[in-house]
Amino acid sequence: MPARLHADHRRIALGAARVAFFLLLGKIAGAFKEMAVAYRYGVSDVVDAYQFTLTIANWLPLTLVGAFSVVLIPVLVRSRRGDIETHQRFLRELQGGALLVGALIALGLYAAWPLVLHYVGGNLSGHVRQMSSLLVLGFAPAALCTVWTGLSAARLRAHERHVNTLLDSVPAIVILVCVMAAPLGSGIWPLLWGTLIGYVLQSLAVAIFAQRADQTTARPVLGRASPQWSVLAAAAGIMLLGQLAMSLVGPIDQYTAARLGDNANSTLGYAARLLSLVIGLGAASVGRAALPVLADIQSRGDPAHARRTALKWSVSMLLAGVAVMLVGWVLAPWGVAFLFERGAFTAQDTAAVAHVLRWGLLQLPFFFGVLILVQLLASQNRYRIMAAIAVANFLIKAVMNQVLAPHMGVAGIMLATSMMYALSYTCYTMVALRPPRDDSGAPVRAPE
Repeated sequence: MPARLHADHRRIALGAARVAFFLLLGKIAGAFKEMAVAYRYGVSDVVDAYQFTLTIANWLPLTLVGAFSVVLIPVLVRSRRGDIETHQRFLRELQGGALLVGALIALGLYAAWPLVLHYVGGNLSGHVRQMSSLLVLGFAPAALCTVWTGLSAARLRAHERHVNTLLDSVPAIVILVCVMAAPLGSGIWPLLWGTLIGYVLQSLAVAIFAQRADQTTARPVLGRASPQWSVLAAAAGIMLLGQLAMSLVGPIDQYTAARLGDNANSTLGYAARLLSLVIGLGAASVGRAALPVLADIQSRGDPAHARRTALKWSVSMLLAGVAVMLVGWVLAPWGVAFLFERGAFTAQDTAAVAHVLRWGLLQLPFFFGVLILVQLLASQNRYRIMAAIAVANFLIKAVMNQVLAPHMGVAGIMLATSMMYALSYTCYTMVALRPPRDDSGAPVRAPE
């Protein structure tokens, strides 16, 4: 047992190291992109429109990708150990379904955007709404690419390969090039074309690596004849409910910020993107690496070992999150100034973003600690509990946004997020400490 325990911890650690390295490269590219956007646009109507449109347009595709990836990766881990022809048929059907769903989302965005601007962005200025109407022309096809990329990334992660994490930086690099190459006065067009071209290139590249990992050139087909669908569909519906609840956090933040007045979305966006740099290098790297390993341990018939492994990692990540939070609180003004304070981004903007960022840092210990527990419950197929926790998270976030934002401004939105993750960590820890059991009280084993 000690040797096997050590080996599984090592698999997570090595996978996390690879993910962290790729994330570091990607986050560097993302940081340069953000510096370019801040230099060219500052805190302005253009960034308001870009942040609002990107968040809302990405809401549904990212929700679907997040829900199905958590469910799909354990299914793919088991599927590739079975009959090769059945597995390849399943991959072809997955690709066909992804293309169909992505196309429907893109068409739906085109049709629904006037209503979105009316009901969600009603407090935005007319100029911002006009720019958003143009941006969605490029962001709707990018939504299709998001769905396709999500499927390809899940296929790679099922093989414990993480090159998709490196390729996450492709859109940022293309946006950076477009923003810096465009002449002054180009308005939103560099952001529109950079986003669209970047997402297309990313989706093609990740798909190529996924085909190599699966050692197949399976062509997409429509259908659900493969037996894997029975397991996937039952779990995905439950998981989608929870993911839908959590996915509303982004639009709620955009809606709340829009009600606070001009430039609130920009301030929130800059702070959130800085937080994403820290979160990606820390918790996300371990979370992405852990799910296929925990699913493999479950499939070997050793759920107790999987639980011990996840709990040890969770405590370590919680402590790491506390350390990062303390360092980040001290360095927040310097970090914002270093990355953004040039061109149209002023010292006043630095002070506003740093203030919001500090309140957002409070979420780090809980986010770092909970992500590994999310992977544990996913590997145990405990999707109903995960969905219930997600709904509870959404409710506290929605309520606290309304309570805190009127008094604290954009900082209140960040504090509400921190409170949400504190609740999430508490719930997941309580559930993880108790192994899953069936109706008779016997321990539940992962499906073979």
